[in-house]
Amino acid sequence: METLLGKILLVVFVGLAVAVLGCIAVLSKYVRLMLNIIRDTPPPLLRSPFDFEPLQGSEVVFRSFDGTALRGMFLSPRHLQIPDNGKNDDNGKISVGTRGVIIFCHEFAADMYSCSRYCRPLLEAGFDVFAFDFRGHGRSSTLPGYETRFWCTDKELADCLGALAFVRDRIETGGQPVKIGLFGISRGAGAALLAARFADHSKCHVDAVVADGPFSTDMTLEWAMKRWVHIFAKVRFVYENHKPWFWRFLRWLLLQVAGAKFHCRFLSVRKALAKLSHTPVFFIHGEKDSYIRSEHTERLFHLSARPRYLWIVPDAKHNQSVITDSQQYQERVTAFFEKFLTPSAKRRYNTPTAARRDAAAFFATNEAVCRPDAQSMESNGYGKNRRTLGKADCTGSLPQRRTPVAPISSNMASLPPDSKPSAAKHPSR
Repeated sequence: METLLGKILLVVFVGLAVAVLGCIAVLSKYVRLMLNIIRDTPPPLLRSPFDFEPLQGSEVVFRSFDGTALRGMFLSPRHLQIPDNGKNDDNGKISVGTRGVIIFCHEFAADMYSCSRYCRPLLEAGFDVFAFDFRGHGRSSTLPGYETRFWCTDKELADCLGALAFVRDRIETGGQPVKIGLFGISRGAGAALLAARFADHSKCHVDAVVADGPFSTDMTLEWAMKRWVHIFAKVRFVYENHKPWFWRFLRWLLLQVAGAKFHCRFLSVRKALAKLSHTPVFFIHGEKDSYIRSEHTERLFHLSARPRYLWIVPDAKHNQSVITDSQQYQERVTAFFEKFLTPSAKRRYNTPTAARRDAAAFFATNEAVCRPDAQSMESNGYGKNRRTLGKADCTGSLPQRRTPVAPISSNMASLPPDSKPSAAKHPSR
């Protein structure tokens, strides 16, 4: 009897061992192949760096929160009239009477001069702009052992927080009660949203965020795993019947392994937005973005608290909304920042154009959604059951259910010495 029981236990033990080893082998294969997506994801097709006239402002050097030396520049309305104004050394002072300061966070594989494509209308409207190079881009430094990629990590968050603290310090030094907005593109949009969450309830509070083409790394990777699993998984019945918890666990495991391998932490914009309570956000996404689908931005929109706004730009691809519908883009971005950064006494009271009236109406309430009609969405593969809204305002308020976070110190004196200079070269201007 004991011999029989021992054989049964042995069989059970061997069966469990085989099952565990099989699961480990499957997960290892998934993770190994998905690491290639993180490592080798090419950037979206970018426009030529010469499709806009670059602005040159007052250049400065500042520190990321982990001590990496970064380059940035202050732009004010006067820089629109001064040619070759990079030589004009005013030490990056905030303009007297500015309507607000916008920190521009560029997309992956670009640099601070790309702000010229997006921010010229803001300068014309009387805002100041601070643009900077993320580490490994333009003339900013990077840390040894870290390679910048398409995915947003704690390194880009540190860069954005460093820029935020630097600008806040300049504002306090000048003694002006100026509000700060963040304007991010693609990966820069993710970094801006993360920075807004970590700056919430702190001295470095952000007053408004424009996020053009944002995405959350965890959501995007899980979508990619489900989309491409059929390529390397042989048994269709198995991969089509994975439970939701399996994908969540695989995503978590992948990010842990990737973080250790690439010397960083991959952060979740999705989780950050669920905890961001006091900052208005304007989400923009291209309808025909085949790189990051607009559903991702819509999910982020619904996770955020009001005031929140969503615009799905018809016929626009990744990072191309500003080109596809230039006038509407300029007016809406300007109207958004004007509403949340500028006191009513400083707002534009001249006779508005039809586009300006439309933009102001879009932000008249604390929530608005604008997306293409149902037929257009279905023709581009967005599904037949999607609820469609036109330029309708959806009002209401969400409960303030957030937990305050620890304040961010703007003391940069304790930062470590300069880091290794980046090999990236700044394109000729």
